[in-house]
Amino acid sequence: MPQSASTVFLIRPVRFGFNAETAASNHFQHAIAGLSDEAVQQQAFAEFDEAVRRLRDRGVRVLVFDDTTEPAKPDAVFPNNWLTLHPDGRVLLYPMCAPNRRAERRPDILDQLRRQFTIDEIVDFSPYEQENRFLEGTGSIIFDHLHRVAYAALSPRTDAGLLQEVAAHLGYRPVAFRAHDAHGHAIYHTNVMMCLGARFAVICLDSITDERERATMVDALAATGREIVPITLAQVARFAGNMLTLQPATGPELVVMSQSAFDALTAEQRDTLGRYGELLPLPIPTIETIGGGSARCMLAEVFLPAAGATV
Repeated sequence: MPQSASTVFLIRPVRFGFNAETAASNHFQHAIAGLSDEAVQQQAFAEFDEAVRRLRDRGVRVLVFDDTTEPAKPDAVFPNNWLTLHPDGRVLLYPMCAPNRRAERRPDILDQLRRQFTIDEIVDFSPYEQENRFLEGTGSIIFDHLHRVAYAALSPRTDAGLLQEVAAHLGYRPVAFRAHDAHGHAIYHTNVMMCLGARFAVICLDSITDERERATMVDALAATGREIVPITLAQVARFAGNMLTLQPATGPELVVMSQSAFDALTAEQRDTLGRYGELLPLPIPTIETIGGGSARCMLAEVFLPAAGATV
């Protein structure tokens, strides 16, 4: 299985806005004073369409599904939290912490994906919501597909036992740790402080305050031969950890991030990452400020085999 997908799907938001149900655990969310709901939605539309255009211009295969107006789903633009799509034809559905995010799991999207890809099995972990146990897809889990490791920062949205169960189901080795922001809050999703490419690892080691856990992470990443690119807590606050590598059909691998993340990187960090792929910043200030998630969160990787392919 490759580390980087060549196909992604995105959800065009129709009722994007500040989600009060997720704000308790997501300290990256901020309302923008003076912006009406209509202005927020218009800006989110514009940022979304520009992101899609830039990805397609670089050769990424981008599938776009429109959100539905009812029920209201303010975070639908972040589909990576509710499913993962695997090359053996498996689809995993994940338990979501906020009740108003659970409607993001849409069977109709899976039906549309079946027209182009092979789906042999759907494994649904969402019933764990009834036990108040959560694991929010590739927000919670950073998959090292090349070495079959599943990294996760534990938080109210990332349950240690569920991490072990999902990792065992996929045949991955789980590595759990704890990470905190500059104010001591548990970082809600691993993917805001860590990104894995095939040959590099962006990670905020300062957020891992337990020395043994930090050393374990450094050793685990070094053992894979990746170059570690440390980022600071201040850079995490600007979503510099929220990146994703993609491999277009032609051309170099891409390192996708927001414009805010790109601007937060030092020249040396950009040069280092540039050795592994073309840096592609996406201007999404409204989406990442109000939504508390950034470019990586908008991208659901499609590793499924093509329809009719033998798995």
